[in-house]
Amino acid sequence: CGRPVSAAEIAAALAIPVSSLSYLLGTLVERGYLLRNGRLHAPGPALGRLNPDAMSAALSDPVYPVVRSVSLQLNETVSFFVRHGFEMEAIAGEVAPQALRYTVEAGRLVPLHAFAAGKAILATFDEEELERFLAAVPLTAFTPQTVVSKAVLRRELEQIARSGIARTGEEYTPGIIGIGHAVFSGGMLLGAISAAIPVARTTPALEERAAILIAQAAEALGRR
Repeated sequence: CGRPVSAAEIAAALAIPVSSLSYLLGTLVERGYLLRNGRLHAPGPALGRLNPDAMSAALSDPVYPVVRSVSLQLNETVSFFVRHGFEMEAIAGEVAPQALRYTVEAGRLVPLHAFAAGKAILATFDEEELERFLAAVPLTAFTPQTVVSKAVLRRELEQIARSGIARTGEEYTPGIIGIGHAVFSGGMLLGAISAAIPVARTTPALEERAAILIAQAAEALGRR
């Protein structure tokens, strides 16, 4: 129908009880085949596995010019990630032309809890989905700075939900900080955009500029 739909609408279309559908919907959301925003459901990024070429073309083409623009303004690496279940992958990126830089490998699944873009995505989860995530995914420590406490992560996600900006400090790669923001279109999550900055170049002014540009880019992508 071209718009997000409720569980009741899906159940009516399939002629099955809502009670019988709830577990299936939860599984499809968990695996990324559906995106849930409140009571509404929409196609998720994992559907791209069924037709990866079409999915990449549909998302990466409009996303890349915005990603490149932010990268050129910051002179840092900027990437756009989409969710795949309880992981995510970069589908568009622009690597900074500096000698000291961070490179994101497109197409590789990475953990949500250790990336700024991932935390921005996690901050959009409702309580039920966050509980499923915390029960299913070990909070692996990739560096000594990785947040592995569920309580600490919850507090971070609450703050991110309020501000819109997610930050990580050397939580996946030593020497790299991240600044990310979720991207919504029509009330549904598309993914998240983030910048990766070497600690050696990080200043409060650069972090603030990156946060502003990333937030503006998220808004612009949502309009597209």
